[in-house]
Amino acid sequence: MPTRLLMDAGHDITVLYANSNIAPAPEYERRLHELKRYADIQGFEVLEGAYEPEAWERDVAPIGEALKQYSPAFGEAFASRQAEDDDPPSEPGVAAPTTVAELLDDERRKERCRACYRLRLEEAAEIAREGGFDALTTTLAVSPYQFTEVIHEELIRASEQAGVKPLFQDFRPYYDEATRISRELNMYRQNYCGCRFSVQEGEATRAFIKQQRKARKAAEAARREARNAAEKGARDEKAAQKQAYAAAQAKKHAILKELRRKKAEGSGEDA
Repeated sequence: MPTRLLMDAGHDITVLYANSNIAPAPEYERRLHELKRYADIQGFEVLEGAYEPEAWERDVAPIGEALKQYSPAFGEAFASRQAEDDDPPSEPGVAAPTTVAELLDDERRKERCRACYRLRLEEAAEIAREGGFDALTTTLAVSPYQFTEVIHEELIRASEQAGVKPLFQDFRPYYDEATRISRELNMYRQNYCGCRFSVQEGEATRAFIKQQRKARKAAEAARREARNAAEKGARDEKAAQKQAYAAAQAKKHAILKELRRKKAEGSGEDA
């Protein structure tokens, strides 16, 4: 979607596939293949950056390894509880996360992702400078699962460092449309960001969302049951009130009937 928007705005674009973060290598190749297939449809050029996962391991992975001791998504408690009917991740004395951001510890994870953005955007900015491109932008900004403000900061920093013009655009409002188009084109849709850490984070997120959905359904079922019970109670009370009223009326009619009978008998004796 970002490529189409840029082309519609009059830009002559070239897409750089700079993804040393993607693991394993077959996944890297599969995503590159899909990009090239889409480029053929849309009519833009694709350049491939150097695939250097060792550079990513050197500059980014240590931050991810350090994150493991903090993030609930990597904790042993989560791994053991995940198999227990999708119960929420928890540890003794620690409240269960209530959002995906809390589950994945976004405040700490953000630094790992910043290092990843920096590595790839610096590569892109240098290629843009060497190739004489007018400006540099990034399709990373289409995903609501990325840290858009960090992407913006790193795009500007890398562009200024290389002496190229940054052209940032927040493409997130078009994410749903981009998803629809990719499905219509039967494109491969990955279920994790790309790096080896995000594989487990993706699994944790899906398990967490499933658990939250299950909890919402259970809560809704409980509310529905309570509502049905209350409505039944109201109906039963109304029926009891009607029955009591009918019984009172019947008793009243019986008394009046008895009074009329006695009155009639009394009138006969006088005559």
